[in-house]
Amino acid sequence: MELEENSVSLEKYWQILQRRWKPTLLAFLSVFTIAQLITFLKQPIYIAEAKLRFQRNSSTSSITGLGTEIGKLDPLVQQGNPLNTETEVIKSIPVIETTIQRINRQYNHQIFSTTELFLKNLDIKLVKGADILEISYKYTDPKIAAAVVNELVTVYLEESLSSKRSDTILARKFIENQLPKAELVVRQAESQLADFKEENKVVSLQEEANKAVDVIANLQLRINETQSQLANIQSQSQVISQQLGMNSQQALLITSLSQVAGVQDILKEIQQLESQLASKQTSLQDNHPEIISLKQRIVSLNKLIKSRTVQVLGNYQVPGKNEVQIGTLQQQLSSRLVELESNRIGLASQADTLLRLQLSYKQRLNNLPKLEEKQRQLERKLQAAQSTYSLLLQKLQESRVAENQNLGNASVISTAQIPDKPATSVLISYLSSALLAILAGLATIYILEVQDKTIKTVEEAQELLGFNVLAVLPQVAKFVKNNSHINRFLIRDFSGSSLIESYRILRSHLNFIKNDRQVKTIVVTSAVPQEGKSTVAANLAMVMAQVNRKVLLIDANLQNPTQHEIWDVMNQEGLSNIIMGNMDINDNIHVHQVMPNLAVLTAGIFPVTNAVLDSQKMTDLITNFSREYDLIIIDTPAMNMTADAAILGQIADGILLVVRLGIVDSINAIAAKELLSKSGQNVLGQVIN
Repeated sequence: MELEENSVSLEKYWQILQRRWKPTLLAFLSVFTIAQLITFLKQPIYIAEAKLRFQRNSSTSSITGLGTEIGKLDPLVQQGNPLNTETEVIKSIPVIETTIQRINRQYNHQIFSTTELFLKNLDIKLVKGADILEISYKYTDPKIAAAVVNELVTVYLEESLSSKRSDTILARKFIENQLPKAELVVRQAESQLADFKEENKVVSLQEEANKAVDVIANLQLRINETQSQLANIQSQSQVISQQLGMNSQQALLITSLSQVAGVQDILKEIQQLESQLASKQTSLQDNHPEIISLKQRIVSLNKLIKSRTVQVLGNYQVPGKNEVQIGTLQQQLSSRLVELESNRIGLASQADTLLRLQLSYKQRLNNLPKLEEKQRQLERKLQAAQSTYSLLLQKLQESRVAENQNLGNASVISTAQIPDKPATSVLISYLSSALLAILAGLATIYILEVQDKTIKTVEEAQELLGFNVLAVLPQVAKFVKNNSHINRFLIRDFSGSSLIESYRILRSHLNFIKNDRQVKTIVVTSAVPQEGKSTVAANLAMVMAQVNRKVLLIDANLQNPTQHEIWDVMNQEGLSNIIMGNMDINDNIHVHQVMPNLAVLTAGIFPVTNAVLDSQKMTDLITNFSREYDLIIIDTPAMNMTADAAILGQIADGILLVVRLGIVDSINAIAAKELLSKSGQNVLGQVIN
């Protein structure tokens, strides 16, 4: 299928070329000649070229390790090539203008007047598969061409280096401006951290936390031990207090009294007096002077003890004589009770102190996470400030070094040499002219084809009109040879040719057409004049008569009759005479018997209107002829001239449309098709002439 389509396309192009070969050849030769003439008169053009190699980083920066990011060749857009950017830099107006000024000064006259003229001959292209730009310039003078390329490369390298150094200087100045600010930020961060440590007495929070945990544990052990000792002392004190029948305060008072000087001696003396009194009372009366004397001495001694007790105890309740008079064991127990009370008070105070100390450590330990967080914040702030300050110091040093080194990414790998031969050779000149001439020829074909609306192929006619193709008639001109006197072409003049076979095919197709009624009357017409409908009608009548069918050929083209010329007969009487009334239908109508079984009714000399052809008289005439002849063929005018064909088609059994390729255009063909469709004609088919 694909081979068939290609074959059809090639055949179509070949047909177009056959139709348009004369104007195409003329256009080809004209353009080729003009192009060669221009090439001959034009001065030779020389091309000088140089090459630049590009690296992602400067070679100097790569060696020193400083300034590697300055001038780094990286595209901003995805899948972009930085060399395209460098190409545009080379073509920039500042670089071009500087180059023009230097070249003009070098040759002491204005060689280039505008940048547009300069850029017109400049070509910059990327060498495929390499980081190399090829810069070339075309000019009539080879020396100037080489000088332009070398000067352009020099200016570009200078501008590139200057641009990168200016960027480095700006960076250095910026860093120098930011460095004092960064140093101030470092000092402020250090001061804040120092104030924080001093205020919160921070040395090492982690070490302090670990130590605080150990201290709290040790304090808890000491608290437990102290509380255990305190419980033991309280238990001992309670037992001794029960044995003495007094509390610790009372024991303290008794112990204090027992240690007052003279009290025990007085108590012993009172005991002796009381013993004497008891002894005397057994033998003496109470009013005896000795008994009274003993009693008075006892009272005096008791008063003395009481005064001594008041001096020692002060406002405390003075104990009785029995309480003051204690034994050695009681005195030891009282002293032990006082000692235990003293130890209890000491241990209670110690336990309270330990608890308060433990609480303070716990509070400090609980506060340590907040202090650590605050310290980390201050340390991070200080570290960030120090990092920024260190980075600025490093970049300042790098910028100072990079400012004084070569930061260029481009290097010249080949300078432009003075060319010794023109850029274009004779062969290239011929090929260019031929290519241009071929394009001109193709353009000529295209323009002619676009302007030409005529139907050119059988396929186009069939597709456009939609009627069956009954026959395709070959060109008659190739059969004429030297018979230039032949005005109309009848198949009898071309015996044994393919033309006769084409008409026989047409006859066969008409015989095969099946309709509701027998086809006895055929109207032959065309869309426009000069399509050969009269010749087709004559030859069709001839081939029909050759098979022993009685045929009548009527020339109904009353405005421009031609059948009498084709058959070389007189046209004094004919169809117009009958219709206009000069001859009766029943009279012996004069027809020309041009060959066996074929008669011709010429048009006559009277002009007839469409209304006359549409009359009943014309209908009756065709009806009468149908009784006498087997087939009636009516030659009518073109459909774009008159409506005769449509009128007569209503009387006839069918219409045969003649289409001549290269004569009828698509507009008239479509108009004829619409007219036939709207008038309800029975179109038998089309004949491609």
